[in-house]
Amino acid sequence: MNARLILLLCISGLAVLFVTQNVSVVDVTFFFWTVSMSRALLIFFTLAIGLVIGWFLHSYMTYRREKKEFSDESPDP
Repeated sequence: MNARLILLLCISGLAVLFVTQNVSVVDVTFFFWTVSMSRALLIFFTLAIGLVIGWFLHSYMTYRREKKEFSDESPDP
């Protein structure tokens, strides 16, 4: 078997195990807003939001670094 396939099956199995162990419903309250969802969904959404924020911050920092390097290379009048 392919190593990637084995790794994908192991990760998928762990994800299924995680979801089945975290099906209890929790209430999330933020200021005046309250929502009920499963704990697994809450953890997934938190992970997804963190990944998106990290991706945007990485892109912004790369943009700033490239902008600074470009301004350092440009000749002074």
